[in-house]
Amino acid sequence: MNPALARHLDWFATLSPATLDEIDAVYADGASFRDPFNVIKGRSQIKALYARMFRSLAEPRFVIGEVIAQGDKAFVTWDFTFAMLGKPQCIHGGTLFVLGSDGRIVDHRDYWDAAEGLYEKLPLLGGLLRCLKRRVA
Repeated sequence: MNPALARHLDWFATLSPATLDEIDAVYADGASFRDPFNVIKGRSQIKALYARMFRSLAEPRFVIGEVIAQGDKAFVTWDFTFAMLGKPQCIHGGTLFVLGSDGRIVDHRDYWDAAEGLYEKLPLLGGLLRCLKRRVA
């Protein structure tokens, strides 16, 4: 595995408010980030997103799974664990990383099912979504 990618994955696995300041070594200044809820550009906006995650969720943590890397690209599976409304939660997903010539991330694209990961766990909306899912199936 690319040594820079290995360092980045270690950073994600140990990400905390205390390690957030190390983001300059992980993301290029003009990096882009996209997930089901966000489309942002720039390291400062990415850092703000992670800071908001730590303020909003209890005990957020990324557990890295499989890594498939080729050249400057890698696809990484992960479990994102946290507590919401006092209950432990887990979202399964994957990320496509593109590294720049200096080894830092220039593009970060998360793939996960927002309905399964969050919406179905909300009291009223979750029941409605589960019912719709059963009907469609």
